[in-house]
Amino acid sequence: MTIYDLIKTGKMPTPECAKTLGFELLDYSPETLEIHVAFNGAQCFVNPAGHIQGGFLCAMLDDVMGPALVFSLPVGQFAPTLELKTQFLRPAVPGRIEGKGRVVSKGKQVSYLDGELYQNGVLVARATATALIQGIKPGK
Repeated sequence: MTIYDLIKTGKMPTPECAKTLGFELLDYSPETLEIHVAFNGAQCFVNPAGHIQGGFLCAMLDDVMGPALVFSLPVGQFAPTLELKTQFLRPAVPGRIEGKGRVVSKGKQVSYLDGELYQNGVLVARATATALIQGIKPGK
């Protein structure tokens, strides 16, 4: 049984951090390890220029790439991000932001991921990440 199976059946709730971002799972392919999600770019995420602050976009990218890998893992494993590199291509404004993420390479311990964020069909940011697959310690 994978983590995706638990989420799909409602036996595992959406993490609070993802709820804060307005995470909505649109599609996931266990065969290709690709995910499509949507976020709510809330008004409270804006900087003084009126754009979504970059840290929130980074969190969205982390939440689009991470699940692409984590959903494929058996219960009892997790994959924290070791490194995240982000490119901001254009400003995002409050509203719906869609993300696509994928596993580029999945090893026994280290995996490489990439993802993009789109607003109104326009690419606003993209990222690559490295994640470490490890077991969850009891009591966590």
